[in-house]
Amino acid sequence: MAQAKTTILSPRLDAVLARRLLGQMALIRRFEEKAAEMYALGKIGGFLHLYIGQEAVAVGATSTLRPDDYAVSSYREHGHCLAKGSDPRRVMAELFGRRDGLSKGKGGSMHLFDKSVNFLGGHGIVGAHLPLAAGAGFAINYQGGDQVVLCFFGDGAVHEGEFHEAMNLVALWKLPVIYICENNRYAMGTAIHRALAQTEIWRFAETYGIHGEAVDGMDVLAVRECVGRVVERARRDKTPALIEARTYRFRGHSMRDPAGAVYRTREEVEREKQRDPIALLTARGLKDGVLSEADVRAIEQNVADAVDEAVAFAEASPEPPASFLFTDVYKD
Repeated sequence: MAQAKTTILSPRLDAVLARRLLGQMALIRRFEEKAAEMYALGKIGGFLHLYIGQEAVAVGATSTLRPDDYAVSSYREHGHCLAKGSDPRRVMAELFGRRDGLSKGKGGSMHLFDKSVNFLGGHGIVGAHLPLAAGAGFAINYQGGDQVVLCFFGDGAVHEGEFHEAMNLVALWKLPVIYICENNRYAMGTAIHRALAQTEIWRFAETYGIHGEAVDGMDVLAVRECVGRVVERARRDKTPALIEARTYRFRGHSMRDPAGAVYRTREEVEREKQRDPIALLTARGLKDGVLSEADVRAIEQNVADAVDEAVAFAEASPEPPASFLFTDVYKD
């Protein structure tokens, strides 16, 4: 059943884990900053929804998975895709619409998909992927596996009927699916208290008799501890869960709303940046003696090099020919 618990900082942190988590969060942050630059230069078209500020959720949650576990996301999915293990070069090439991208340039920013790491896609329709996650969980049970599915979505999807339909099915059929709501408080641009009668999203788990929990989504260790427990339970008992990760995006909803200034104040954004998940983990690692200043500089340099390489790879990749319109339409 649902429980009123907010996960606190996990005390377990060693040098290997600290470097791994910090490296992944730094990679996502730099990748997204570079994507914004490329968008401004006209090298990325369409919509672009950045994950800056929310890195702790994707990294903390996926750090608990095995390679054969699954993850599925909404259209703000670059971070989840990278955290699941996708090649940054092929992700960037997809944003550029090039043939070496994850979907051969035909998916773009909102439709990343990487079967090689069991990332089941970003999905542009709000809430539409929640039933797909339930379907993946059903397939796992049907085939007698012990994998789990992480399904990431925003607070704006809680209004949708698919949210409740999917929650009902995973509870009724006992499917190993963990729904992770990344509550950044504004959906596309409407404050949560103006859109939801129940603003404590984890409490919707009570309706369906499953485990629900809130976690500090700016704290990668707290997310890892929380999701790790429910992943273990889902793997063992085939029980679903709903996690509300309380987070904050530092940019606007998309590049067409660069700052979100219409619906939130600059002072609020600056206040939330004081809890930057990358800065929090860095400070914790330095304090505990598991990170050094040299470690942090090395991570930053490695990340910068990897992202520069991703851009060079994307620019060198050719555009897909017109004939690609007729490929991959049907499964062979």
